[in-house]
Amino acid sequence: MATDDVAQLADSLAKTGVEDGELSYKGQGRKLDDAQSVEEMVKEIQDFEGLQALRLEGNTVGVEAAQAIAKALETKSALKRCYWSDMFTGRLRSEIPPALNSLGDALMLAGARLTVLDLSDNAFGPDGVKGIENLLKSSTCYTLQELRLNNCGMGIGGGKILAASLIYNHKKSSAEGSPLSLKVFVAGRNRLENDGATALAQAFKLIGSMEEVHMPQNGINHAGVTALAEAMQHNPGLRILNLNDNTFTEKGAIAMAQALKHLRSIQVINFGDCLVRPEGAKAIAASVSEGLPILKELNLSYGEITEDAALVVAQAVKDKDQLEKLDLNGNCIGEDGCRALKVAMEAMNMSELLGSLSDDEGEPEDDDDEEDEDDDEEEDDDEEDVDEEEVEEEEEEEEEEESTGNKFSTPQSAPRPPEVSSFLSFPSPDKLLKLGPTRALLIEQQVDVSDATKTAEAFLKIASVYKEDNNEVKNAVLDSIDGLLRKAFTSSSFQGYSFVSSLLVLLGLIKSEDKVKPVIVVPGHLQALEHVVRQDYFPKESVAVLEAFMSRNNKTLESCGNAKNNLQSTLQRIRSQS
Repeated sequence: MATDDVAQLADSLAKTGVEDGELSYKGQGRKLDDAQSVEEMVKEIQDFEGLQALRLEGNTVGVEAAQAIAKALETKSALKRCYWSDMFTGRLRSEIPPALNSLGDALMLAGARLTVLDLSDNAFGPDGVKGIENLLKSSTCYTLQELRLNNCGMGIGGGKILAASLIYNHKKSSAEGSPLSLKVFVAGRNRLENDGATALAQAFKLIGSMEEVHMPQNGINHAGVTALAEAMQHNPGLRILNLNDNTFTEKGAIAMAQALKHLRSIQVINFGDCLVRPEGAKAIAASVSEGLPILKELNLSYGEITEDAALVVAQAVKDKDQLEKLDLNGNCIGEDGCRALKVAMEAMNMSELLGSLSDDEGEPEDDDDEEDEDDDEEEDDDEEDVDEEEVEEEEEEEEEEESTGNKFSTPQSAPRPPEVSSFLSFPSPDKLLKLGPTRALLIEQQVDVSDATKTAEAFLKIASVYKEDNNEVKNAVLDSIDGLLRKAFTSSSFQGYSFVSSLLVLLGLIKSEDKVKPVIVVPGHLQALEHVVRQDYFPKESVAVLEAFMSRNNKTLESCGNAKNNLQSTLQRIRSQS
């Protein structure tokens, strides 16, 4: 072959981008208005044997030009992949549906079996979806695996048309023995909102083969998110879920957390800028901790997550050996919280996986002092009412049991054991001792150790009666605490990181969105905690978190000088040994 011929062939290949059955005009910026403007392209398509992929993105195609290209595609039965994004720039919206109809009709006439259809960045609105409706319902798309419609402005109406088309496709393809097995769906920036998202959720639920779902920036709130969450549960092979920049709130986040429990193949979760808030973040953390063995990336950035919730999330990823990134930037963690978060990640040897915290919004501002005082007074009144109600309920229960008998109670002739609930409601050393040698077991039976917050509350109540100078009381406290926490930490359903977070909130060391009223800290709390951190049941990765908080100057611990110093020393020693 002559040198000039080789150069001409190389130039032709460079222009069209021929590769593995692919003909590409990608990014050439051609203005294709009529049949004459695509004569060369049409000939190249016609002459291309075994055409499997056609790239038209980055050009602008008019109706007549699309019809001419479509004519050339009518014989291309081997075509599988259509990369047709960004090909209507500068066109009237009314031009797009007929152009798409022509191209779609040609594919159906050819008997093509598509695996990839990419029409992203075409801004064709609901009418554009109508332009591909027949194609999506046809046998040409029974084999579709990737559908990319990012930034098309479909709106609610377009979302509903799309969903109906996919459902129709699945039913028809199933009837022929080869149900639609869509794997990748991309539809960000389409203003789908709740109704559009809910319609698509019905399609996803039916299809059940999704591996990637990308629907960022669609104005979806908790109702739509909940519908999507339910649908995702029916797609166990899901690997990537990107719902960035929608509005979950706690309701949506909790629903999505429930869905995550069913998705053991998930690798990337992008719920950034979704306003998951603290309780939503904790719910997601619980699901992450309990499952998701191959998780690689978790994005909960810009979600109004506070310090306590961020620490719970950090602890949740401790056993994720494939994790590559944890993004908690742009939340409300605060300067001290960011330091504690970094310490927690460092203690788990995962500090390099924590993304930047440079855009942290700082701790949420408190309400006005007067409002706080009013809230405190109301809480005090509520607590008194609750305490009175508890006492009344206990007395009623006792009277009822005495009058009716209880087949599980001790015989009436035997002395009645003191109520554990009485001790936990109004702790005192005398009440604890009167529970007798089985006090640890009695307390275990009374406390729901599957609830980390209730367990933390019970720990503090028992620890509040600790007396260093009274061995009998001291041993009773430590035995009871060991029994309770050993049972809790060895339970598969117990969330140890949530226990530590709740403990820090109750001690007044970090703030909670729920405005939990901290306890009045006494030395016994810290002395008992010093004992706990030395036990084998207590997770060593939580030691670093506790140390970070105990090193702060906090007024709530001022009255516990020696106990605080001893606890700090013990925490430092344990860390240095690990």
